[in-house]
Amino acid sequence: MPLLVLYNPVSGSSASKSFVESHVLPRIEQSGKVIDRVAATEYPGHAGDILVNFLQETSGDVVVVLASGDGTLNECITTLSSAQLTGPRAGSPPKIIFVLIPSGTANALYSTLFPPNGTPDDAYRLQSLDSFLAGSKTRPLTLAITLLSSPPSARKQPQVRISAVVVSTSLHASILKDSEALRKEMPGIERFKVAAERNSKTWYNSSVKLIPTPGAEAVQVYDPATKSFVDHPDSDEDDPIVDMYGPFAYFLATCNVDRLEPAFMISPLASRIPPTEAACDLVIVRPFQSPTVSTDTLETRDAFVPVLWSVLGAAYRNGSHVDLRYNANGEATSEGQGPPVVEYIRCGGWEWIPDDDDEKAHYLCNDGAISKIETEGRAVCSAATPQDKAGFLVHV
Repeated sequence: MPLLVLYNPVSGSSASKSFVESHVLPRIEQSGKVIDRVAATEYPGHAGDILVNFLQETSGDVVVVLASGDGTLNECITTLSSAQLTGPRAGSPPKIIFVLIPSGTANALYSTLFPPNGTPDDAYRLQSLDSFLAGSKTRPLTLAITLLSSPPSARKQPQVRISAVVVSTSLHASILKDSEALRKEMPGIERFKVAAERNSKTWYNSSVKLIPTPGAEAVQVYDPATKSFVDHPDSDEDDPIVDMYGPFAYFLATCNVDRLEPAFMISPLASRIPPTEAACDLVIVRPFQSPTVSTDTLETRDAFVPVLWSVLGAAYRNGSHVDLRYNANGEATSEGQGPPVVEYIRCGGWEWIPDDDDEKAHYLCNDGAISKIETEGRAVCSAATPQDKAGFLVHV
């Protein structure tokens, strides 16, 4: 099976080159496996170009030892998903089996597959590689495919965005958008917290449609009382689509992961109650679900900030935000008896239809990349099941 070692020298703390040379390459060579090519990325999107060229020079399924963050993994998947392979590869896409060497800032997928216990060391970062060298199991990756549609009058084809980790709007998309300006002065994850503070009082006006997974008759919603998924009260076999209306403070969908940072378990049920088929786990916070919020004013937005911080803070405490309930004072507590603070949804797909006059509601994040939905446009996202003879897998 052809073997490519690919690394992004500027991801994370820019230490991937030295780690590959001192730990990864010797380990592979000692195992007796043959490395067909070692390559480093040089510009955005280069990882996908390298992988496409490697595929055209080889045959059969391919193993990619990837030392990078989630963004470079996304580049590989996005490029290959739209690449026009020629020659023997034409019309028959191969399986791409990734061996992950976590070298990015957050490493959401790796941290989910290999939950850290204490401070990560070299041995921790080599677990996916050790699985590959031992011939251990692989796990297929579900893809979230998002179509950014223009207004019908534009008569344009939708833009396609593919994600293996996260698709988001609202606060999370705003955080990712604003944090890029802070990257040079704050290369670590602290820049995300600064960006969160700057956007904490923003609400996002949009409507949403939720669609069940193919094997379910209804959209599923988590019930904190029973700690299980149940049919959404607005979804059944006869009318399965759920309509939601804003404003939204938080709207985020994940696939394959239960966290976005090693300790930030934003969608913990992805691992506690794993889906049986391709699905998106949605984490939604709508201020009007609070018993004390009925209007959108500067005062109510300011008063809602502590609730939002309670949710995000609890996500750092083993994902306990999914069990928060409102009390009579509108506070988010673990002992509350009111409505759930977080609407945790499992579905097969969703549509985000932002209000035309709310510019911030038009931003969309796909695995860290920011796009803007056009006026009168929408984002339509669906979870895709890998094909039997193709698709993307990862060694676990």
